[in-house]
Amino acid sequence: MGYARTVTLETGFEEAVTKVKEAFKEQGFGALTEIDVQATLREKLGAEMDPYLIIGACNPQLAHRAIGAVATVGVFLPCNVVVRVDGGHTIVEAMDPDIMSKVIADPELEEIAAEASGRVQAALDSLTSVSE
Repeated sequence: MGYARTVTLETGFEEAVTKVKEAFKEQGFGALTEIDVQATLREKLGAEMDPYLIIGACNPQLAHRAIGAVATVGVFLPCNVVVRVDGGHTIVEAMDPDIMSKVIADPELEEIAAEASGRVQAALDSLTSVSE
């Protein structure tokens, strides 16, 4: 079972973060949280690693509908989007919302997850068309 959708960008990390936020915003998602994993691990462990940011993306309308359908779906929210550097490339990975409907069998949630999945894919597709 796949759980993430991934694209590789030929842009720098900071530019990719900006483009990711814009692409997801165009699909109705806002950034609820940002976790700078690189800075956190440096501070807490003294460990060095490549840039790695986790963005907690949320589409309020879809989240409201999903929680209304199955209250426990909140454990899957927000939809995490990772922007990271690996081998000189900037990687963007987003949780596949379809995973929710695979774990929680509910017809209403399946419909919501499919819509969210389409929006996540549209955001990722817009990134690759912009960066080429």
